[in-house]
Formats: sequence, structure tokens, C-alpha cells
Amino acid sequence: MRTITIDIINEKALKLLQGLEQLKLIRLRREKNDENPAIGSDLTKYKGAMSKQTEKEIDQQLNELRTEWN
Repeated sequence: MRTITIDIINEKALKLLQGLEQLKLIRLRREKNDENPAIGSDLTKYKGAMSKQTEKEIDQQLNELRTEWN
């Protein structure tokens, strides 16, 4: 038996893997940090993507965006 780690990109892939598990061809194991799939690895790819800003800077950017849409 070999163990590999995969990243699920599409929920259809997970359903296919679950089907293989039902056929007793593979065994799926969840990682401990994968208890809430809605939060899971999606957050890690965005971690550090935004720089810290003051409230004033954020308000200024929002106002600029709003004026561009009008």
C-alpha cells in the first residue's frame, strides 16, 4: 500500500474518489485541519496577500472605487 497526498480542486473529483472508496479500491483520510472544508486550504493561499492598512486608508480606497463606478 502507498500513501499519496492530493489537492482537491473540483468537488466532482472528490465524488469520484468517494466512489472509488465505496468500491474498496482506495481509502480516504481527512487531515486534522480539514474539518471545515469551507475554510480549509482556501484561506492559506490568500494568507498575506493583503498588506495591513489603517482605517483611513481603507475608507479612502473605498471612496475612490465608489466614485469610479458613478
